[in-house]
Amino acid sequence: MVEAPRALVTPAAGRAGEARSVTRPQKLSQIKSVKKARTKTGITELDRVLGGGIVPGSVVLFAGEPGIGKSTLMLQLTQGIKGSVLYVSGEESLAQLKIRVERLDAKSDNLLFLTATNADKICTQIKELNPVLAIIDSIQTTWVSGLTGTAGSVGQVRETAGRLLRVGKEKGIPIFLVGHVTKAGAIAGPKILEHMVDTVIYFEGERFSAARLLRVTKNRFGATDEVGVFEMTDRGLEEVANPSRLFLKDRLKKVPGSVVIATIEGTRPVLVEIQALVVPTQLAIPRRVSQGIDYRRLQLVAAVLTKRLGLPLGGFDIFVNITGGLRIEEPAADLGVALAIVSSFKNIPLDPQTVCFGELGLLGEIRAVNKTAKRQKEARRLGFTTIISPENYSSINQVAKKLSLPVFHKG
Repeated sequence: MVEAPRALVTPAAGRAGEARSVTRPQKLSQIKSVKKARTKTGITELDRVLGGGIVPGSVVLFAGEPGIGKSTLMLQLTQGIKGSVLYVSGEESLAQLKIRVERLDAKSDNLLFLTATNADKICTQIKELNPVLAIIDSIQTTWVSGLTGTAGSVGQVRETAGRLLRVGKEKGIPIFLVGHVTKAGAIAGPKILEHMVDTVIYFEGERFSAARLLRVTKNRFGATDEVGVFEMTDRGLEEVANPSRLFLKDRLKKVPGSVVIATIEGTRPVLVEIQALVVPTQLAIPRRVSQGIDYRRLQLVAAVLTKRLGLPLGGFDIFVNITGGLRIEEPAADLGVALAIVSSFKNIPLDPQTVCFGELGLLGEIRAVNKTAKRQKEARRLGFTTIISPENYSSINQVAKKLSLPVFHKG
């Protein structure tokens, strides 16, 4: 597909943009500060990710895989907004929207529905209705006239997002743009779309798991390290105030290969279970299968265990899974992965009241990680009595003795 030239912007729109620009440099003391209160959504986990609420005139890109619950969360979001909300759907008819709203019990007299895909008509409705919030579901279905290419193409997505952004900024109306995520995990459409908007939020989770996570990768009005946790139920999405209990509720105790780790999601400590299965391989090259952690990190941990502890893992398949559908990126999970593999390999279960965290170095050393106090506090709050960390070598050696491993020494 060849992208057509970008649609021309009308002269009036160009002059308006020039009129708003600053013609002369100004000192910080000369710039007038405008303080506008954020709009609370009524969903604490979403407000946390947004930085405290919705900023007037902001444009938020809300992305996730098909069927993950994006439209569900957007409809639930409208229930906490005081004032009229315009919900524009390019994928469902009004009758289909009514069925969804009744199922979620998200009825509201202030909620206005519109089925449209033409960006100019949508912008006109936003200007005329002047809602408190506008939701476009989804940006890949919208298009503009005068520009070749089907809806969802690079040129169409970029131009429609640009026109909606201008309306939102001019009228001070916050706009949520719902976007789909490709198989590669990127937002469908041009990458420039992320640079155009104020906030980019990803809605993640396994489709066959109840856990859902909100992650923000860009936020001009708040931090980018916050995470919101939800649970998908028959009544829609419910906030999870204690994520650790959600991820540990189905845990089996005193089973080889099971280890609980303390990880950090955003600014919150979360306890999750790591499961490992080590079995003799039937292949010339043993398999290393991971779910929830980086495959290359699993290879590294397995190599360290083979080299530094002398475990003959070259003849075994290794499967590692993070329960609950959570994906962990930080290296603090290394120690938990290593202990889970050793526990499964030796068929020796660990104490169920044990939690661990720590980074594993190539030389076999256990390195310190950040936010140790938060991890320990969360573990004790949930009743874990033994904490294995780089600062606590006595606990490390107790577990090493139980698993018939060499004693560790500092340095």
